[in-house]
Amino acid sequence: MALTRQNIFSMTSQSMNFWRTMSTVTEKRNIEDHKRRLLSAKYELRRKLYKALHRDTDLPSEIREKFLCKLSQLPRNSSFTRVRNRCIFTGRPRAVYEKFRMSRIVFRSLASQGLLNGIKKASW
Repeated sequence: MALTRQNIFSMTSQSMNFWRTMSTVTEKRNIEDHKRRLLSAKYELRRKLYKALHRDTDLPSEIREKFLCKLSQLPRNSSFTRVRNRCIFTGRPRAVYEKFRMSRIVFRSLASQGLLNGIKKASW
């Protein structure tokens, strides 16, 4: 089978449609993770300031407790530790390549089909 532009396009669209038809739960997870990223960026400076002032031993304990209280009143999802790198196709949270934003499984399948530019299987 000769690889023409139309054949490559149809193969690409078929594989992309497969990954797009994943459950809505996956999309929901990615949306929630995106919201966490936005919240963590929004509250980053406040959180760092409150943490630094709470850890400062030169300040009186009342002031340090005040900043600890303020830190605890921030939204939980505004912490960077709650942000998770997820695959943009499947929503898989583990074994995700940051550069490509996809899991190893999706990466391998797309690379073996030749759909990733500049990626080829190593052989020696």
